[in-house]
Amino acid sequence: MIVLDMRGHPCPVPVVNARKALAEADASGVVVLVDNIVAVQNLEKMAKGTGCTFSYEGEGTSFTVSITKGADFKQSFSEPAEAPIAARKEGRGPLVFISSDCMGRGEEELGRILIKGFIFSLSQLAPLPEAVIFLNSGVKLAAEGSNTVPDLKTLEENGTPVYVCGTCANYYNLTNSLAAGSIVDMMFITERLAKASGIITI
Repeated sequence: MIVLDMRGHPCPVPVVNARKALAEADASGVVVLVDNIVAVQNLEKMAKGTGCTFSYEGEGTSFTVSITKGADFKQSFSEPAEAPIAARKEGRGPLVFISSDCMGRGEEELGRILIKGFIFSLSQLAPLPEAVIFLNSGVKLAAEGSNTVPDLKTLEENGTPVYVCGTCANYYNLTNSLAAGSIVDMMFITERLAKASGIITI
């Protein structure tokens, strides 16, 4: 097993290096040392998406992640199947990239009113967005207590995946209090943006 010490390395370095190590022909698996739970969660998603088995031990700021190649190992990441989209019309809307919990510049209170209205409007679009990605303070909109959570859940129920930057959620201490969306790493976000046919940035 290849051992990688990724402690102190920001997202998505642990995931990228683990994928490279697994791609080596003679590698049976990889052990990755990381210092935060978000890195563990990101490695788990990568492992499951490439047909590997996953386990970890540790807590606090010291984790040991073990990833072993399975018989159906594939170098390219395969996303989990999205939920059936009964209410969606043919085609998809653009990917929506939200990097702030306010919309526009000026008064923050007004900005929060606007972002609430914007996310509600997204849930009413036809076709619905391809996906919604939250970055930086935008992750607060997916946390417990946010008035945007019901609309985000509506989007998810109708087939639009909602993704939350794990590094950002960890920075704002929201990792355990997200009420919508799933945590992803920067490599995942970069790949989704690169593949999108259109992007709306807020």
